[in-house]
Amino acid sequence: MSHPMQSHVPVMLPEVLGLLAPRADGVYLDATFGGGGYSGAILEAAPCTVWAIDRDPDAIARGASLAARFPGRLHLIHGQFGNMLDLLAERGVTALDGVVLDIGVSSYQLDDPQRGFSFRGDGPLDMRMDRAGPTAADLVNALPERELAGLLFELGEERASRRIAHAIVTERALAPVTTTARLAAIIRGVLPPDRSGMHPATRSFQALRIRVNDELGEIERGLQQASRLLAPGGRLVVVSFHSLEDRIVKRFMGDAAGRTPGLSRHDPRALARGPATSGSAASPMPQFRLLTARPARPNAAETAANPRARSARLRALERMFDPVAGRSKP
Repeated sequence: MSHPMQSHVPVMLPEVLGLLAPRADGVYLDATFGGGGYSGAILEAAPCTVWAIDRDPDAIARGASLAARFPGRLHLIHGQFGNMLDLLAERGVTALDGVVLDIGVSSYQLDDPQRGFSFRGDGPLDMRMDRAGPTAADLVNALPERELAGLLFELGEERASRRIAHAIVTERALAPVTTTARLAAIIRGVLPPDRSGMHPATRSFQALRIRVNDELGEIERGLQQASRLLAPGGRLVVVSFHSLEDRIVKRFMGDAAGRTPGLSRHDPRALARGPATSGSAASPMPQFRLLTARPARPNAAETAANPRARSARLRALERMFDPVAGRSKP
């Protein structure tokens, strides 16, 4: 069941708006609508159009009130941002002046125990953003111990992954692990309290959530497609929340801006670059420039007001070159 749209202030909103620079008659995409904070701010900043995508049907339902405030200017799409090219093409949109991506789980999802994303409240071990496909409980109860340990290590960067996986397999032999509280208790029984205050289950829950929703694959697809949709002068602004996400964004933007030399023409990342200049096949002309030499971080006031913002990293990119017309932006 969806909840009414509430006042929602997204992470690093002034910085995102400053880099996105909404303008009159521009067309923008909020690729992770969530609580609608970025969409609402963009629409208030300029008389423009915003398309908004979210894979969570609850988010789309919540957005109806915001769409009513901006009739004809906010268009909501239920789907995955990694499929934005097709979703927008179906609606006649082939170019954008800006894209914002706020990667990861939303506060609405975390705060609803019935969604199963958090260990802070008991609920079904679900974690599906779009309520389709295998749940976290399916993985926890079916994966072989070795594969489960690998998942926790690779996607959660959990150093105690083998101990945790062994404990889960032992406990699930007694009874299936179907709730967030039981999984958190199993992990807490393996790991001592972290001196930083972080809950022992944090990394394991992150790993399961990423796997259930194929989040890293979605980021790769979304970045590639966003770069193809940007018109000259268009900007891609991405907020990520942990190192696995930020690593993908950093590498993609660096490659797109020509910061990584020597990519093979067969490497998919080479698609984000422009055509080679005459006589210089090894040095293609970058289509993009970085707007953030290093990631921007939230300030102390924001992290004090919203502890979830502490790990945020913001990176941005601008298209400079039109690969079809062969011109730079005006």
